[in-house]
Amino acid sequence: MTPPTRLLLLGAGRSASVLMQYLLRHAPAERWFLTVADAMPAHLAPVLAAHSQYARAVPFDVQNAAQLDHLVAEADLVISMLPAAFHPLVARACLRHRRHLATASYVSPEIRALHNEAAAAGLVFLMECGLDPGLDHMSAMRAIEQIRGQGGRLTSFTSYCGGLLDPASEGDNPWRYKFTWNPRNVVLAGQGGPARYLENGHEKLLPYEELFGRAETLLVPGHGHFEGYANRDSLTYREVYGLADIQTMLRGTLRRPGYCGAWQALVTLGLTDDSTPLGNPAEQPWQELVAKHLPTPPPPADVAAAVAQQLGLDPHGPALTRLAWLGLFTERPVGIANATAAQLLEHLLAEKWQLQPHDRDMIVMQHQFDYEREGSSYQLISSLVVTGDDATHTAMAKTVGLPLGMAVRRLARGEVAGRGVVIPTTPDLYEPILQELAADYDIVFTEAEV
Repeated sequence: MTPPTRLLLLGAGRSASVLMQYLLRHAPAERWFLTVADAMPAHLAPVLAAHSQYARAVPFDVQNAAQLDHLVAEADLVISMLPAAFHPLVARACLRHRRHLATASYVSPEIRALHNEAAAAGLVFLMECGLDPGLDHMSAMRAIEQIRGQGGRLTSFTSYCGGLLDPASEGDNPWRYKFTWNPRNVVLAGQGGPARYLENGHEKLLPYEELFGRAETLLVPGHGHFEGYANRDSLTYREVYGLADIQTMLRGTLRRPGYCGAWQALVTLGLTDDSTPLGNPAEQPWQELVAKHLPTPPPPADVAAAVAQQLGLDPHGPALTRLAWLGLFTERPVGIANATAAQLLEHLLAEKWQLQPHDRDMIVMQHQFDYEREGSSYQLISSLVVTGDDATHTAMAKTVGLPLGMAVRRLARGEVAGRGVVIPTTPDLYEPILQELAADYDIVFTEAEV
């Protein structure tokens, strides 16, 4: 009898829960044996207990090169849910042992540089198979090909995605937001270079210092209004999508109305800066820290008013209300010594924006396609809204884990045509994955012609 296909999952954090469920569900029929390698595997025992015939958990330290090498050598296919910085280490181990790799993360320059070597070895390094990136590629490419198949010529493509809260879980949180993904990535969002996009044929560069002050408003039918800010480089996929002659192209992140204006205030104050430790004591009050970020530090009792004056905010308006709700104008200690402002803000938000056990998150994605056909102009709007079950089985975990699991299933079956570094922009990947998501999980894009 042919031995089972050995799958190795590296990392079993919050976003991996639904992925593991999917892999375990299909393990018997697909004849898989799953090894889950995690820094603290004890929490996996209840999950894997009923699947001991098909799965095991092992302790794993990604800094231990020999252990990584051994685990990869024992596998047939490696799935990495580790932080993106570790993917090059995993990819090089996969090259050494001639193993396929699948992740939900962006293709980094380090991974891209391995394309030719992986292709020559007959390997697939399947990247960007989660939500964003992942489902955005799949749904966009399906719609683009549909428009082209009807003789349309695309003139504009905008795409937004956000991990948000179901309205019933927002409570009295004026930001209407909690963490469903890596908190550090949220705090540092938009840093690392200006946002780059295309508008009416002109390339635009938007510096980080202005990014959140230039948010656009859009309507998602049945779910209200949202605001979106531009991602760092919206033009990366222009060639991949076959949109070399398009006039407008922008990819962005969604938040609830009011979030971006308040976050812009944090940026302007310097509270998202991660470049220099402040030399602060852990006992320093937040109001003192904020005061030191103003040109003329005011007395503690006047910090909120001074911030409003410095930033031109209504002292009784919603932006200052959001800042006050975080505790920025109180005697609450910052809690970490000699940290950067961004680290202190993350520490504060980790408590204020923590998902509670019964909170339900919500994923919202919307594409807008403007196109011309036979002398007339049209717009197609494609929207997706997915709601989580609770703080463990989140919409984020579903929309990251399920597409990745489905891609792994096809890769293990030998149904992926490409070689080297591959992303899901071809029909052999996006068609069956979108069909399975709709049929088995009711994850469906709603399309409307305008």
